[in-house]
Amino acid sequence: MKGVELYGQVRRAVYVEGLSRREAARRFGIDPRTVAKMLLFSVPPGYRRGRPPARPKLDPFVAIIDRILEEDKGQPAKQQHTSKRIFERLRDEHGYAGGITVVKDYVHERRQRSREMFVPLRHEPGHAQVDFGEALAVIAGVERKIHFFAMDLPHSDGGLVQAYPSESSEAFCDGHRVGFEFFGGVPRSILYDNLKLAVARILGDGRRLRTRVFSELQSHYLFADRFGRPGKGNDKGKVEGLVGYARRNFMVPIPHAASFTELNSRLLECCRRRLNDRLRGHDETIGERLVRDRAAFLPLPATPYEACEKRAVRVSSLSLVRYRGNDYSVPTAYGHREVLVRGYIHEVVIACAAEEIARHMRSYEREDFIFDPLHYLALLERKIGALDQAAPLVGWTLPDEFATLRRLLEARLGKPGKREFVQVLRLLEVFRTDDVSAAVREAIARGVLSFDAVKHLVLCRIERRPPRLDLKIYPYLPRATVATTSASSYLSLLAGGVAS
Repeated sequence: MKGVELYGQVRRAVYVEGLSRREAARRFGIDPRTVAKMLLFSVPPGYRRGRPPARPKLDPFVAIIDRILEEDKGQPAKQQHTSKRIFERLRDEHGYAGGITVVKDYVHERRQRSREMFVPLRHEPGHAQVDFGEALAVIAGVERKIHFFAMDLPHSDGGLVQAYPSESSEAFCDGHRVGFEFFGGVPRSILYDNLKLAVARILGDGRRLRTRVFSELQSHYLFADRFGRPGKGNDKGKVEGLVGYARRNFMVPIPHAASFTELNSRLLECCRRRLNDRLRGHDETIGERLVRDRAAFLPLPATPYEACEKRAVRVSSLSLVRYRGNDYSVPTAYGHREVLVRGYIHEVVIACAAEEIARHMRSYEREDFIFDPLHYLALLERKIGALDQAAPLVGWTLPDEFATLRRLLEARLGKPGKREFVQVLRLLEVFRTDDVSAAVREAIARGVLSFDAVKHLVLCRIERRPPRLDLKIYPYLPRATVATTSASSYLSLLAGGVAS
């Protein structure tokens, strides 16, 4: 290809110096037809094909390739045909005898022509988009996959990111709660994809049947919902961009935190610092543009939102309640009764009527059992034979003096000693472990091995008064009569006789 400098020399020779095209061709050693082209263009126009390239071997198979590519549109992206796979099918199934390169070129060109185009959008203040993302993090020394909630304000590009153990209903609701508090108001509308946490079913006419949890959330905050087209992530491209930005910037290197609470505090700080950024194409920072978003927001409700999932279940005969595949204990007095389970991010709270009867740390394991030993002590007091095999007591770490007390009680009383030991354990239902433990130590030191003595010592410790361990305060206990031994009886024993 001739350079721009030669173009300029030839054009000057013809137009300024008056040379003919033939003379110019002789001077510069080029074809007269090239001179004619140089006179038409001031710079090299590049190669221009007059007609499509001939593909005698491929052309009979073009319709087959087009059909394969059209059918791929309805298949999962990871199971669509590659150029190599199309070539192999043409060769094996249809007798194609050409090379793979021409097939690859045609498939690439066809896919380029069919790629979707988009219209640039402008975003009014006061609206939001929501999505979830995934990343790796080390929580409490264990590397695990986390699910992070992302809320983006398209007008200002303000963003909120929070991490959760799973993409659950309670995480979805808690993310909204934290986002609304972070931005200082409720967006007028929020755009979602068709995630199952919000959409129970897409009806035939395109309408969405909302889930109960999402309907409760919407009723509390009063925002309008909008949903993108199924499988079209570009409908909410702003929040998709925030998900990628947060993963690349907030979570590289892989974050280490003692708990999700600590990690979320860091993420909030990252979101606050980002408000000072000025993005390409804008004269104002994100925080300056956020002022217009806030002015268009709905006010926060007067009452706080309880971000949890509620389920009514029945207590089993083992005094267990099943929630999300795991079993949580309740006091045995509530066996076989209907209770309400409220699942929070980090806790499971169980209530019967208006009374809270159990509170556990949330487990995200599979088929896990979460026991509170105190829930079973009342039943063990009656079924004392199950004490040594009681699963709820496995792993229950108590101070060493409790084991000492049990050994002494069983040595003195036998099986009733087990029951008395469980009665001592039941003091933990009411009193602090430190107080009961101190009372057990003092009872062992004084040699008063009984539930009543330990209870008395606990009360004395709490009420800050000296103990009175005599039979006057326990009139129901049997009286022991100790007679004076006579000298003759003593001498009889020494002689091997029987004392009278």
